[in-house]
This record gives sequence, structure tokens and C-alpha cells, in this order.
Amino acid sequence: MNYKLFSLIVGLLACLSVSAQDDLGDPTFVPTVKVGKTLVDGDSIQYMEMSNVYVYPELTFKNKRQQQSYMRLVKNVKKVLPIAKQVRQIIIETAEFTETLPPEERKEHLKRVEQSIVREYKPQMKKLTYSQGKLLIKLVDRECHSTAYEAMQAFIGPVRSGMWQAFAWMFGASLKKGYDAEGTDRLTERVVLMVEAGQI
Repeated sequence: MNYKLFSLIVGLLACLSVSAQDDLGDPTFVPTVKVGKTLVDGDSIQYMEMSNVYVYPELTFKNKRQQQSYMRLVKNVKKVLPIAKQVRQIIIETAEFTETLPPEERKEHLKRVEQSIVREYKPQMKKLTYSQGKLLIKLVDRECHSTAYEAMQAFIGPVRSGMWQAFAWMFGASLKKGYDAEGTDRLTERVVLMVEAGQI
């Protein structure tokens, strides 16, 4: 094997993945190439790790309306998936930090976190469409392995999370809505995986 050619190809792939990340401007896109070296029987061998590449059968649409619906789903996933990932990160960080606090300080800290989240994310949430909001609820379940309602209940208690659920219900949504990657959300899962891999 020509190692100079191999190194050149790997270098080009790394540049392409970085430039693709810049072009997309999408925080869900992860560079697809990791180059390293390992020692095998006294000989160093270069290797390359790549992200998963998802191959699905080509979608066929019955009509233009169905195709537009799919394109809207792709656009919506690209918009709300980064928010769902941020929610997961906030939950992890908040849970880890509150465990270090004495019980009497936890409630105050959670109030400050809630106020900070409302202040930071309210303008962003106002820009979401109704369908993007419903998709966000499902993607939060996908990312956190618990529904938005369960996550809220753990942090702000059953009474206030019940109030938010009632508010969502008035607009035809539900914070208790789960994500079914194998069933009703199969197409969404396909889109999410391909967006995360930088394929669309």
C-alpha cells in the first residue's frame, strides 16, 4: 500500500469534513474522520475511523405533497435537533450539580436555572412553528430517554409540570408524548440519524 497516497486521501477527507461542517453551520454535524496510528507486532499502522454511514432504500413519494412533507420534516429536524441536544446537556449538568448541593439549596438553584432557561430560550421558542414544537417534544424524549413531562417533573415537581402539560394540551400538544423510533417515528429516526452523520 502506498502510505503517501493513503495519508493524502485521509488529509483530504479530514479537510472535506471540516469544510462541510463550516458550510452546514449545523451543530449536529460531527466530523466523520479520525486518523490515528497503532503499533502491531512492532510495526506502526495508520488507521482511520469514520462515523456511521446510513444506507436506506430510496424514498418514493406518491405525490408532490408527500415529497414536500418529507422536505419539511428534514428542515424541522435540522432546526430542533440541536435544541433537543442542548436540553439533554442542560439536564445532565443540572442533575450533576444539584447532587453536590445541600437539600435546602437545591430548590433555589433549580429556580435560578428555570429563570435562566426561560430568559435564554423563550425568544428561540417563539420562532418555532407548531409542528416544530411538537417535534421538539418527541426529540427531547429521544435524546433524554424520558418525556419532557417526566424531565420537568423531576426538576420542578408534579404541580408545576402539570400546569405546563395543561398549557401544552390547550394548544393540542402533549409533553407526555413519547418517541417511537421503530413505529410512528420511523421516518423521523431515519432523518435524525442522517442529519447527525452529516449525510443530509
